[in-house]
Order: sequence, then structure tokens, then C-alpha cells
Amino acid sequence: MAIKWTLLGLLMYAAMGLYLLAAAALLARARKPGWGLFGAGFVAAVAAFVWRWLEAGHAPLQNLFEVFLGLGMLAFPISVFCRRALGTADEAADAILGVLVLFPAGFVFSVAPQPLPPALQSPLFVPHVAAYMLAYFILAKAAVPAARRLFSGRIAESGKPCATAGLVRPCDTLTDNISDDAAAYRLVSFGFPLLTLGLVLGAWWGKMAWGDYWNWDPKELWSLAAWLVYLLYFHVRYRFGPTHPRLTAAFVLVGLATIVLTLLWVNLARLFAGLHSYAS
Repeated sequence: MAIKWTLLGLLMYAAMGLYLLAAAALLARARKPGWGLFGAGFVAAVAAFVWRWLEAGHAPLQNLFEVFLGLGMLAFPISVFCRRALGTADEAADAILGVLVLFPAGFVFSVAPQPLPPALQSPLFVPHVAAYMLAYFILAKAAVPAARRLFSGRIAESGKPCATAGLVRPCDTLTDNISDDAAAYRLVSFGFPLLTLGLVLGAWWGKMAWGDYWNWDPKELWSLAAWLVYLLYFHVRYRFGPTHPRLTAAFVLVGLATIVLTLLWVNLARLFAGLHSYAS
């Protein structure tokens, strides 16, 4: 674990610290201080991202360091958008997700900027990677209510009490009477089109860069696997409706696991080196 004693590193660590403080405040129901700290962390993350852009001389979306830095920047705006547009909450979890995605950039991956290889010098570079980054964070956010839904006790209807470990509590509610199942569905419904856009743009870019829409590259295969998991989620939810909510929640978590494999293992494992190996 290497600490980055640079302005870029200090900005990342400031963002992580502010996100942690924001999560603590939001969990303590101190909403105004929590949102203020969350917003301040976002400003620090944006400053780090812009500094990296100036330092690298190109959009900082090339390697895993830059991708995780960008993901950390998305935590606050996605949290605000999802609360206002989709009616979902979990802002404390969003701040913690921001810390988790900044951690590899801050302590694991090399900060050394790299020149863009010819394959990345394309107008599709930014929209392709950005679509995936937005989808990944939103689908990671969807995993929070899905996990709560999967591992909680017996669930009653939204807003009605249920018994768990001898306690009676409002069960299966997230915020404003939105159930965890409904929150996960709204988030996946928002993230899945972005995941699809990333896949389509990647195929188009592959045709431009390598002469084929599909090259059976390991990252292409795992990206397709993630897409298929979420497609199965919609199928199962449509087929069974509310009668098997834990099954649908499990699909959301499996989808996130597939995304993690796509983003990390496929890029880092030499056994799976392919056309996308520059992302490591």
C-alpha cells in the first residue's frame, strides 16, 4: 500500500475523509451537515479529476487508477439525482461507496500518467467509458437495497410492521414508503440502459479499431455476462413479480459481482490478457 504524497493524492484523501464524515453524519440523521460534507467531498474529487486531466493531457479514463478516480467523483451527483428523480435514498451508503471506489486509486494503483495508445484515440473513448462508469456506480448503489432485501428477516408489505429477531419494526421500507425491492428495481432500470449503451458503443468502437464488432476478448465476454445477468433479473422479476423478491435481489448482487470481475480480475489477471489489457 503506497500513500501518494502529491497534490492529486491529497485531494483524493480529502475526498475520502469528507465522504466518511458525511456517511457518519447521515447515519446519525444530521442531514444538513451530512449533505454539506458530501458535497465538499465531491468538490475535492472533482478537483482531483481535473488535476489528473491536466496532468495526463487527455480525459483521465484510460487505466484503473483513472477509472476509480472518476467513479469516486460520481458518488455525490448520482446520489442527488437518484433521490430527486427516482425517489431512492441510501445517501450514507453512497458516500461509503465513494470511499470504496477511491481507495484503489488512493492506495493500490499507480498514479503515473500514460500516453493514450492508438486504439483509445477515438471520439468513442469518453462516451464508452463514461456510460460504463455511470452504469457501474448506479448498479452498485442498487445492490444496497437488494442486499438489505435479501438478508433481512421476513418481509411484510411496504410500510407495514414485521417481526425480526423478536422485534417489530417497519419492514421492507427504504424511504418515503419505497420498498427495498422497488428501489433496487428503479436503480437497475436506470443503470441497465447505460450498461447497454456501453456495450453497444464498445462494439462500434471495436469495429473501428480492430475491424470487428466482437472479438471474443475476455473483457467483452465478461461485460456481456454482466449484461445477461441483469437481463435475467428483469425476466425473473416480470415472471414472478413480488412473489420471489429475494430471488430477484440475488440477481442484483450476482450482477454486481460480475461487474467487479469485469473491472478488476479480467484487467489484472495475466491469464485473461486481451485487447483491453491497457486498462490494467
